[in-house]
Amino acid sequence: MKKIGFLNFGHWTPSPHSQVRTASDALLQSIDLAVAAEELGADGAYFRVHHFARQLASPFPLLAAIGARTSRIEIGTGVIDMRYENPLYFAEDAGAADLISGGRLQLGISRGSPEQVIDGWRYFGYAPSEGATEADMARQHTEVLLEVLKGEGFAQPNPRPMFANPPGLLRLEPHSEGLRERLWWGAASNGTARWAAGLGMHLMSSTLKEDEGGQPFHVQQAEQIRIFREAWAEAGHTHEPRVSVSRSIFPLVTAEDHALFGTGREESDQIGQIDDMRAIFGRSYAAEPDALIEQLRADEAIAAADTLLLTVPNQLGVDYNAHVLESVLTHVAPALGWR
Repeated sequence: MKKIGFLNFGHWTPSPHSQVRTASDALLQSIDLAVAAEELGADGAYFRVHHFARQLASPFPLLAAIGARTSRIEIGTGVIDMRYENPLYFAEDAGAADLISGGRLQLGISRGSPEQVIDGWRYFGYAPSEGATEADMARQHTEVLLEVLKGEGFAQPNPRPMFANPPGLLRLEPHSEGLRERLWWGAASNGTARWAAGLGMHLMSSTLKEDEGGQPFHVQQAEQIRIFREAWAEAGHTHEPRVSVSRSIFPLVTAEDHALFGTGREESDQIGQIDDMRAIFGRSYAAEPDALIEQLRADEAIAAADTLLLTVPNQLGVDYNAHVLESVLTHVAPALGWR
């Protein structure tokens, strides 16, 4: 039984052609779309985090607001760049947002992708230690986060505190039980998928990955999922592993759908360069429902994953994106194993 949610990058632009013209529009419409998705029966509302860009940036106020407006849907990120994060502040903010939502956060984190500015994490006060890379720094921040989310005391209490302390070493508060088991790692390679499995983080695989074999994108992504699950089993974790993949999927059921996405030609994978990595980018899917179902059934990674995140064109507004979600859930998802 698959879970299906949406992934929103939260783009905004003052262009008159956009339905999302300000940061306020992006935030408030993100909340409204999450509420609409829950009403439609979707399983998750996920949000991308980018700094120095006209996109969503600080996730926890948004996640907390959605948690207060909804009651069932999973609320997550895909992904938070750990190069920019203080893991202790992260743990406090995440704990508060998770408690507000009743324990529904599913937090995707990662080493991050190319950003809008050079070494943007330096402006946030972070730099790799001597001999380390920025990717090493992201993984170090992550390992500290995983440790403090266990909820164990580690800080020496003041012998003359302002307020009475419980006995022993102190932990960060608020602590949300179980959040440690709801962290996901956005892995671009097979090696980082294996590393994430060893630490007990779920796998979040996007619409791109390192080209490690020359096969079609979905085949390489399915191999990454297999490697992740094998490493999870070897590590002996007690909680069940989860895997999400992201796709752009547009059922063509109205004249507007055809006008926006009905190009009449089937897209294919693309090869590109990200920093020093040769990357393969997965195709988008747009077709009438019957044809779309057949195309998606041939996608090995969708078949292997338990969670499918639909990347939404948020600048088209809440109503149109709710329509896209409803079309997928109504016309396509049941044939893929949803519900």
